Amino acid sequence: MKMNLNIAVVGLGQVGNYLLNELNTKKKEIELITGKRINVVAVSAKNIKKKRKFKVNKNIFFKNPLDIFKLNKVDILFEAIGMSDGISKRVVETALRNKIHVITPNKALISKHGDYLAKLAEDNNVNLEFEASVAGGIPILRTIKEGLATNKITKVYGILNGTSNYILSEMRNSKDSFANVLKKAQKLGYAEPGNPKLDLNGFDAFAKVRILSALAFNTKISKYKCLMEGIEKIELKDIEIASQLNLRIKLLGISEIINGCLFETVHPCLVSKNSYIGNVSGVMNAVILEGKPVGESILQGEGAGPGPTSSSLLSDLLSILKGDIKKPFGIPNNKRKSIKCYNVNNYTNSLYLRFEVKDKPGVLSRITNRLAQYKISVKRMIQTPDKKNNKATVVIITHKTSELNSNNCLAKFKKDKDILKYPTLIRIHN
Repeated sequence: MKMNLNIAVVGLGQVGNYLLNELNTKKKEIELITGKRINVVAVSAKNIKKKRKFKVNKNIFFKNPLDIFKLNKVDILFEAIGMSDGISKRVVETALRNKIHVITPNKALISKHGDYLAKLAEDNNVNLEFEASVAGGIPILRTIKEGLATNKITKVYGILNGTSNYILSEMRNSKDSFANVLKKAQKLGYAEPGNPKLDLNGFDAFAKVRILSALAFNTKISKYKCLMEGIEKIELKDIEIASQLNLRIKLLGISEIINGCLFETVHPCLVSKNSYIGNVSGVMNAVILEGKPVGESILQGEGAGPGPTSSSLLSDLLSILKGDIKKPFGIPNNKRKSIKCYNVNNYTNSLYLRFEVKDKPGVLSRITNRLAQYKISVKRMIQTPDKKNNKATVVIITHKTSELNSNNCLAKFKKDKDILKYPTLIRIHN
């Protein structure tokens, strides 16, 4: 590798702008560590006049990022636009075809097109690095690809979305509603001010799960539909009842091999308040790996924001500058196989079921009888009457049952006029 390398940064949002400043302020440090000199020769964004914390040099600014490739002197490109398709994909694939190393935090892009882009990188003998796409500043991908490369990983799970974790933690601490805490998260910059849907509905976490699966199990990126639920239906009442049960609610992303098949899911889980994962609060992320012979490994840190993300981006840069040409997913792309999908109907958990019912004779027995019809046995029950409104809250903790049984059973309650709303279901993490 040559001694002087030219860098382009495409996308100057929070992450891209922060990164640009880091490249400038830490230039000497990077050169000391790697023995290579770096120079930012191109930046691109929609609008150079947009107010930013760090000044953009207009002499190296390109409104159209594809014009950068006319320079014929870019060695490494950072893509920080953040879309799965469109200009993000065109920039990355153009860079790889032009034998330019690419570093990106774009989880949407990698989870959708990672296999294709990995092949492009390998065919052109350049790096495609995406450490920052999962869990921000936590070096989880490098840990899997390098630190645990000789281990057989069977399960990887954790808190992969800082926004959701902050909301659930703050609801518990402040005893405030979901809607109010979401507004607070938006004011603090933890949630998108306009549309935070991708954080709340589980999609963001699931994109990360797919990347983790491919790395952990040496497989192609899964295209299967999965069990995906967000936190939008979690109420303060559920948080408070969970606390009474010495449990906490967390949005978990889970990927594991079950009977030789891949199972991926994102959904709220009840976990013990004494467990490690139960005590990961605020915007923190945590990833737990289970494998042989290593056993259980835990990594925790800030999962989002320009600082942690930039830390991972620079880590990828250092790897490239040291001359390491690596396979994007740890092993050759043609050695990565597709794997069968585990039937979600067979997924088993103990369940937390909350019913809002009319307070009248026979309702409770009707609920328990219907559960029994679908082989769902009751482990614990809490009944809280609301005499003023002639209603009651009934919480049932079940023994383990399958998704098929629970879905079929709960569907039957839709027609029961004494059940005031569709039951709330939260799975208890095994």
